[in-house]
Amino acid sequence: MLNDVVEVDIKGVMPTSNGCAVFLGSEEKTFVIYVDQGIGNAISMTINHVKKERPLTHDLIDSMFQGFGIGVERVVINDVDDGTFFARLILNMDNEIGKKIVEIDARPSDSIVLALQAEKPIYVAQKVIDSVEDMTEILERILKQSD
Repeated sequence: MLNDVVEVDIKGVMPTSNGCAVFLGSEEKTFVIYVDQGIGNAISMTINHVKKERPLTHDLIDSMFQGFGIGVERVVINDVDDGTFFARLILNMDNEIGKKIVEIDARPSDSIVLALQAEKPIYVAQKVIDSVEDMTEILERILKQSD
């Protein structure tokens, strides 16, 4: 399966009029997923290691995972349909019940936060990479303007 995917990093999180643009990319291509302001903030805080006064929803999920011996293995953004992205969150469980790998359907935005918190990779299916517009130059222009 990992031959059909490309590992990506968060290249930037920018506010927009409706929320945030999350730039994801590899050496090959950068693309954008639009998320609501709260998720954009959660991604930014996680990237920047911001200490939160109170746990946010993703912190709660992370604490629950830890309590049950569940770890994030990886995230795969596996499909896009008319601008809506889809992801699979791959979890591993290793506790007194046994070992198990679980793959669940999840929003890419939530999956990205959980992967960042766990310091685990984010992958994108090659078919998604092939279908999205390359935003590398636009991101570079935005970053130059903000310097």
